[in-house]
Amino acid sequence: MPAERDGDSVRRRRRRRTRGVLAVAALAAAAWAVRDIPLALGGRAAGPRAERVGRSAQFRAGKFRNRESTHTMVGVPDQAVLRELFFGASRRRPTGPIPVVRPGPTDAAGSSGALAVTWYGHASALVELDGRRVLIDPIWSDRCSPSRLVGPRRLHPPPVALADLPPVDAILISHDHYDHLDLPTVRALSRGGSAPFVVPLGVGAHLERWGVPADRIVELDWDESATVAGLTLTATAARHFSGRGFSRDRTLWASWVIAGADRRVFYTGDSGYFEGYAEIGATYGPFDVTLMQIGAYDPAWPNIHMFPEEAVAAHLDLRGDVLIPVHWATFDLALHTWADPVNRLWREAKARDVRLAVPRPGERIDLADPPPLDPWWESVT
Repeated sequence: MPAERDGDSVRRRRRRRTRGVLAVAALAAAAWAVRDIPLALGGRAAGPRAERVGRSAQFRAGKFRNRESTHTMVGVPDQAVLRELFFGASRRRPTGPIPVVRPGPTDAAGSSGALAVTWYGHASALVELDGRRVLIDPIWSDRCSPSRLVGPRRLHPPPVALADLPPVDAILISHDHYDHLDLPTVRALSRGGSAPFVVPLGVGAHLERWGVPADRIVELDWDESATVAGLTLTATAARHFSGRGFSRDRTLWASWVIAGADRRVFYTGDSGYFEGYAEIGATYGPFDVTLMQIGAYDPAWPNIHMFPEEAVAAHLDLRGDVLIPVHWATFDLALHTWADPVNRLWREAKARDVRLAVPRPGERIDLADPPPLDPWWESVT
């Protein structure tokens, strides 16, 4: 009997030690999972940066505002939304691997006289203009989230490694949401080159906290411009919102005009449809190509993301020639089916006689001779 009691006591001590080890391991795993989250939340404007924010016509009562009344998001999702989110039958993911184009040496080299756009997925794109390169809203992470373990995950790999991108002359950021401003990508670009980050007001505080040198941060208000490598980069209005944590609208959001000697590119950033597109077209257009946000829409937030039909209307307001859709295919961020944005866009473009180019992720579109439209997405829908 004493021997049995001693054996039970040993087993209990072993179980306690095992539970202790597992508890420590769980705490360590949790700490590893959240260790980058405080940094990913970014910084807050202070000093001269905050003073400049406060002088902006877009900044009122402690927040940046749209020029028109805008409801940014639904409150508590209703039962129908929750049911569709967790149990819906809509195909929010492709049925097979998304075809990805691996850029070759010719794509990387480009041409001094070319106007070309390479779409890497979601809103990330490379614009070649007058022999210069502008990288837009780069996100190379596996998730658009402050966490490495949770959050929307990529539906296709990046077409090219970040380190294998050709040298760029400027990096444009439209706003500070996680699917447009990505901490690991920013840090890699900061270490691996010298291109300036051209961003809306207040976003520089995030970059500064992440170690981007102050002399590589250019912050602009709407209708302000910077000249970089001979290109004129102008922040223009958008209808959206901002925020990486619990506070919103402490940083500005923007669309962008990229202008060379005689050709122009427009990028929407994230935006609902608004009358400002016609004003931008009249002031800065016409545009040889527009990069138009078409995905992640819903009737619950109609003011902050365009429906595909609205993207076509905005393209016409802007006096655009070729329309290239962005902000679709890479992350599952809404309840519509995966191919719904591009199918609706294609129908509307045909109905309104709009020139459309829909690249695969990684595909380079030469605007001197855009390829005929190939509905490649149908093979994985």
